[in-house]
Amino acid sequence: MAVFTMKPLPPFRLDLTVWVLRRLPINGMDRWDGATYRRVLLLDDVPVEVAVVQRGSAGAPQLTVTTKGSRLSRATREALILTLDTMLGLNIDLHSFSRLAENDPRLAGLIDPFIGIKPPRLPSVFEALVNGIACRRLSLQVGIHLLNRLSRAYGLAVGEHHAFLRPIDLASAAPSHLGKLGFSIRKAQVILDIAKSVVEGSLDLEALASMDTAAAQDRLIDLNGIGRWTAQYVLLRGLGRMDVFPADDVGSQNKMQHWLQHKQRSNFDHMHRILAIWRPYRGLIHCYLLLNHQSRMGFHEQAPTQPDRAKTRCTWGKCPRSGSAPPGGLMLWIKRFTTSSWHTA
Repeated sequence: MAVFTMKPLPPFRLDLTVWVLRRLPINGMDRWDGATYRRVLLLDDVPVEVAVVQRGSAGAPQLTVTTKGSRLSRATREALILTLDTMLGLNIDLHSFSRLAENDPRLAGLIDPFIGIKPPRLPSVFEALVNGIACRRLSLQVGIHLLNRLSRAYGLAVGEHHAFLRPIDLASAAPSHLGKLGFSIRKAQVILDIAKSVVEGSLDLEALASMDTAAAQDRLIDLNGIGRWTAQYVLLRGLGRMDVFPADDVGSQNKMQHWLQHKQRSNFDHMHRILAIWRPYRGLIHCYLLLNHQSRMGFHEQAPTQPDRAKTRCTWGKCPRSGSAPPGGLMLWIKRFTTSSWHTA
């Protein structure tokens, strides 16, 4: 076990930043109990459970970090500090963005309740890409269920909690295996093909960080099965490109419509015309819209809930760790949440 402190650039609120990262209360990887953020991270391919607590106010924040699992070397501890800094955006300065709201009542009304959020990122581009694939054209709830089950089936564990899987963890997997977790065979094949390319060295996802946004988006879209929305999702969630707003997302279009009180939901082109005045912070608008929606849904005040372990075990179809399929089959159940209701964040 190790304990150390980190000092984010103020203002900073761990609770709001974690809520953007986890999206829904059922997220089993990014856990929040109202005071402590917990996640199993891979450090030199060894799973370590990390707990983060904020001390002090948003204006004078200090984080206490406690690890559980293998003993940390100095190099591993430095790697963990860098990972948390990146994931939680601890040193991102948003004062320029805040100044945009000084003469913009609409923007001020959106961001003022959530001062202290920093734009979070998932720990790896691979994780962001799998998140995008899993959630594409499904409700966010179904997508998070799929990701929980995938991590439990293939991710390394500390106790009962699992890290997100690595590409190498899928080396022996077949599309049918992921199909038993609820993935369509098409999505399963796309995930496995990407994992195989990473393992074989023909695809370096982390190298996207050195590319400009347009080039990185083009490279992602070149991958089989990856479209514009998934690519832009990865740019925002995996690479921290704060000016990228995945505007193909029906859920985000609905959130924008509610915020601006428009009569109709905007399409991709209209969304970008609306967002143009907030460049280069359009992706931040995406984060604030998510927080606004969560707040209206009461997520921020809810008591902590256990992720979908028992629920999905009895509701979903067969998988390597659970029982039989529900009447009508798992894919029939999933289809109820597709097309008209899909939304992600």
